[in-house]
Amino acid sequence: MTGFDLTGRVAIVTGSGRGLGKAMAQGLMEAGAKLTVCARTAEQVQATAAAFRAAGGDVLEVVFDATRRDDCRRLVADTVAHYGRLDVMLANHGGGANQSAIDTDDETWRRVIDQNLNSAFMVCQEAARQMIRQGTGGSIIVTSSTSSIRSFAGLMAYGAAKGGVDQMVRQMADEWGPHGIRVNALNPGYTTHRRRGYDPQSEGVKAENRHTPLGRSGRPEEFAGPAVFLASDASSYITGHSLIIDGGYAVR
Repeated sequence: MTGFDLTGRVAIVTGSGRGLGKAMAQGLMEAGAKLTVCARTAEQVQATAAAFRAAGGDVLEVVFDATRRDDCRRLVADTVAHYGRLDVMLANHGGGANQSAIDTDDETWRRVIDQNLNSAFMVCQEAARQMIRQGTGGSIIVTSSTSSIRSFAGLMAYGAAKGGVDQMVRQMADEWGPHGIRVNALNPGYTTHRRRGYDPQSEGVKAENRHTPLGRSGRPEEFAGPAVFLASDASSYITGHSLIIDGGYAVR
């Protein structure tokens, strides 16, 4: 179906050095997009870019810190200097903390809000400014979480930040729609890619799977299709939406 074709489009995928970001970036590349691969860790960015180029992709690599306004501005500027335009921004960076509401300290609260909400705002804002200058519209996608729609023990700051991301997406969709810019969120549930490792035999994972109608965690590659959908003309009349991808966990 031609609506999913991204040939000629230029996309930035933040946090694309590994995990979900890398999988979604690969999906955009395979759909025809030219890519800027970026994250904080140079080794991961370089490895991902090299792998994508070996597969025939047109890739620019940028090391940046999404919590720094100057870095966000430079990311967009470098992409436009290299490719001449920007059509898709997929903001997929962030980080969490396992602290309850009563135990969350000020430093943790500020760090998690900064990593997940403030940084997403800055990246999206810089992308939208470029898209408005171009006058050709575009698609902005932000990785949120099912933590934005239900509570999870110990994720006070993270849940609040992702709840803010969902509302930010709706607000941006309203304000930037007249410019032809669509803004949507992807809300992943439990996945096999986790910072502390994934053990399918652990009691925690088994309990999650029992609660999930599909009976398992999501795989990173299963997020590539939804990312391509929201980036492409296949979703041309969809904006301000939060797409939950969690195997049905949140319905129970």
